[in-house]
Amino acid sequence: MQSTQRHDLSSGLRILRHLLCGLVLVGVSAAIANAHDHPSHEKPKAVEAAILYRPTAMPDRLLLSWHGDPARSQAVSWRTDGTVKEAFAEIALATSGPKFVSTAAKVLAKTSPYQSDLGLLHFHSVRFNDLRPDTLYVYRVGDGTNFSAWCHFRTANAEPRPFTFVYFGDAQNDIKSHWSRVFREAFSDAPRALFMLHAGDLVNRGNSEAEWAEWCDAGGWVNASIPTLAVVGNHEYDMERSVPLPKDPAELKKVPRGFTRSWRHRFEFPDNGPQELPEHLHETVYYVDVQGVRIISLNSMEKPEPQARWLESVLRDNPNRWTIVSHHHPVYSAAIGRDNPELRNAWQPLYDKYRVDLVLQGHDHAYLRTELRSHENIPSGATARSPAGTMYVVSVSGPKMYNKGAAPGVRRGHNTQLYQVISIDGDALRYQAKTATGQLYDAFTLKKKPGAVNELIEQVPNTPEVISPAATEDQAP
Repeated sequence: MQSTQRHDLSSGLRILRHLLCGLVLVGVSAAIANAHDHPSHEKPKAVEAAILYRPTAMPDRLLLSWHGDPARSQAVSWRTDGTVKEAFAEIALATSGPKFVSTAAKVLAKTSPYQSDLGLLHFHSVRFNDLRPDTLYVYRVGDGTNFSAWCHFRTANAEPRPFTFVYFGDAQNDIKSHWSRVFREAFSDAPRALFMLHAGDLVNRGNSEAEWAEWCDAGGWVNASIPTLAVVGNHEYDMERSVPLPKDPAELKKVPRGFTRSWRHRFEFPDNGPQELPEHLHETVYYVDVQGVRIISLNSMEKPEPQARWLESVLRDNPNRWTIVSHHHPVYSAAIGRDNPELRNAWQPLYDKYRVDLVLQGHDHAYLRTELRSHENIPSGATARSPAGTMYVVSVSGPKMYNKGAAPGVRRGHNTQLYQVISIDGDALRYQAKTATGQLYDAFTLKKKPGAVNELIEQVPNTPEVISPAATEDQAP
């Protein structure tokens, strides 16, 4: 009797457990279905820029550039928070093992406070001098407790030698999400590039620390090992962002724009430009001689005439075989209605007179490469002829695109992010424009001819131009 009762009780408990499990499963299934049909969770919140990009005592955003002779000097800048008031760098000849640390020399940094729109920052910079040409160095930066990683850089050769560099048109918008892949592709294509050249509009708002953070992060450790050269674009001129801006669009338009205050904190470019320019524009106009090439950077935003006087002296007294000029606004625009005649009138006669080889530009958010000797300028109806055989290029590396007509040229392009790999070897300059996916879009070679215009060897790939229908329809007759 007792055995029967125990058996009945056990059977009843098993049935109860099954019923409870069934009820739980039904409840869970209903909850899941209800969650899909009626989501109650909140949308994830974006991390605030002040948190995402806030500085600490740890050095970040290391950036190499040249202030002096690229064969015998090197400059580096970096950022910390305001607690780091004294900083320095350590440098040594690079070795295959870690013992270089015991021989590293200490170089004190210049420290500058900067009130950004995200709060107080400290920028630090060091100039390494008396270096050996064509030599691999290792360096790090810090405050004695907080240090960066050890990084390599190689000085340039003191004599003309073959080298490669990368040229980018405007990065400007959506730098983290879109431009960073172009930079990575370019580095994969030219990992031993001697430098990276940016033709203006590096960011969209020149006083936005968050945008500069994205630009620096896109280059990452590469910026700490390969020097940067850059020219000023119109978006490096911005409203003052360290104070609240009016929300009314009409009032916002009245706020004056000025050259970003962070340029000279962030970059260490040569101070060999026209001294008659205002102090804050120094290091926006400069030249660098590197391995047989003179690279000249101009500021197309203002004061073209003083720059023209300086430019003539720099072109006249030029011992280099090759001359490359870069500025933001094009001499010949890639888009209808964006002509820059005042720039062309001030500078192109000097390009012709002194046989500048290549002019690298941005601004138009499209691609254009002219003929070697002439180019019809549709916006003004003029025809300019260049007996020097100067090649003009306009390019864009960021995702912002313009389709405002298609100016004539050897190769044009819309809606295509590009980077350019340029190699110089003796009397030959090889140029390749590649898409964000690494596909060849345009190519040519220039060869020096004694006493004559450069010889042009066209190497345009057998693929169609990417020209938007809207641009074709808008083209002037």
